[in-house]
Amino acid sequence: MGVTVGVLKETAALERRVALTPKVADLVAKMGAQICMERGAGSDAGFADSDFEARGVQLCDSVQAVLEKANVIFSVRVPAPRGFSQQHTVIGFCDPLSYPQAAAAFAETGATLFSMEMVPRITRAQSMDALSSMASIAGYKAVILAAETMPRMFPLMMTAAGTIPAARVLVIGAGVAGLQAIATARRLGAIVMGYDVRAAVREQIESLGAKFLEIKIEGSGEGQGGYAKQLTEEQINSQRRQMAEALRHMDAVITTAAVPGRRAPILITKEMVQGMAAGSVIVDIAAERGGNCELTRPGETAVEFGVTILGPTNIAASVPYHASLMYSRNLATFLANLMKGSELTINISDEIIRDSLVARAGKVVHPAIQTLLGQEVSA
Repeated sequence: MGVTVGVLKETAALERRVALTPKVADLVAKMGAQICMERGAGSDAGFADSDFEARGVQLCDSVQAVLEKANVIFSVRVPAPRGFSQQHTVIGFCDPLSYPQAAAAFAETGATLFSMEMVPRITRAQSMDALSSMASIAGYKAVILAAETMPRMFPLMMTAAGTIPAARVLVIGAGVAGLQAIATARRLGAIVMGYDVRAAVREQIESLGAKFLEIKIEGSGEGQGGYAKQLTEEQINSQRRQMAEALRHMDAVITTAAVPGRRAPILITKEMVQGMAAGSVIVDIAAERGGNCELTRPGETAVEFGVTILGPTNIAASVPYHASLMYSRNLATFLANLMKGSELTINISDEIIRDSLVARAGKVVHPAIQTLLGQEVSA
């Protein structure tokens, strides 16, 4: 049986991305796959139905019609499992470490589920790393939000009315989002500092023209896979004391620290916000996981002690055109790794496939998710 890729309209709140773009549809077709798509699925991202029809994509009038034709479903956020069956292989974001019960409910349909969050961070999987793709967009957009919200400009300007000093920006967390935020703030002319618990990223921060904020903590802050790990309470308290002093001098702060499957660590407390200058801005990219700032309200903008705190959620969806271009290419590369010739082949000896496979044949098969569900871990 050949591969038919189906794409549905996204139903999650504020989701404007689409899992397949016209240009990437060409790549999928070259793999030998057919494509069907729900009408209007790409409109919020700036892609008209006619753009897809011109590339041979079959447009369907309902979800059911797509599910009847397709055996592989591309999604941004994996939808509720209604209508899926063992004929379907679904690929998308589903955050199974945070929502293991949702993964279990999906498994009951008999469908195969792959999580794009679980793609391992290895060299061979870089072109499939959707988390990094979306994080780069989030880092860029966070700085734009800060610049729009701040009552001052970013660059140093020499004017007839006097010299305007450059804004001072601190980026906390130097993963993909943080490094992109640093680069964007530098391009806008700010004086930028970066901080991360992983000392190894100092060179990356400085290579972008930013200064590394020196905060001393005992032990290493780096975990497996290049992610930051959860700090001890003693490490966190030491970090907060030193951070508070640095925040007093900042006009904008971008926070990006998140640990997969856990609540984001609180790095900026209420007392630290109170010590910041009036008119300064915090953009908390980690808001979707609770936020790095104690006063963050996910999905809202708060003003506390004269400091504006933005808690954007699903920030990549606010740049849906380019986010869709990047994400759909990640999916296409992932699909190519699953295919042997024109057939779908799930080879669990492949590290990428094994690590991202959540459910198959009516069962949750990922060991970490089995543990969260209290199930016996598969051998």
